[in-house]
Amino acid sequence: MSAPRRVVVTGGPGSGKSTLLDRLGAAGWARSEEAGRGVIRDQLAVGGRGLPWVDPVLFAELMLCWELREHRAARNGVTFHDRGLPDIAGFLRVEGLPVPAHVHAAAWDLRYSGPVFLAPPWPAIYRTDAERRQSPELARRTGEVLAETYADYGYELVELPLAPVAERARFVLDVLG
Repeated sequence: MSAPRRVVVTGGPGSGKSTLLDRLGAAGWARSEEAGRGVIRDQLAVGGRGLPWVDPVLFAELMLCWELREHRAARNGVTFHDRGLPDIAGFLRVEGLPVPAHVHAAAWDLRYSGPVFLAPPWPAIYRTDAERRQSPELARRTGEVLAETYADYGYELVELPLAPVAERARFVLDVLG
């Protein structure tokens, strides 16, 4: 048995991350669910305040709890993560909010295997929905901030090609060897 290898796919909203991870999951690879969408879905279901457009600080804390659980739950072998702990710091930066020391500590101490895959903005596939309310411009800016944030935490980034999902999946697997 091999130790857990946690591989992150990050990028701005609507850049095809979850579609790629759905494809990898369907092929048998372990994957996590995106914290932001999960928290939004749960908060909407219970009428909670932990939504990015209501209470972004609470939303960040709920995402932190989610990501900590996902990090612990990684199985032996490769687990693909739909975003990671540094995404929380990136979200707070985009919102113009301070990043608390405990979020920094989590992002520094609980590491992912490199490289981190960055999904660049892809206007042709971008759509809003009940959980994704950002404008295309904010989605683009979010992607930029996330790239800076992961680099600040010492990660190597590999940009995904703007290509059909099957080609993206092959690209990721080829890079990982």
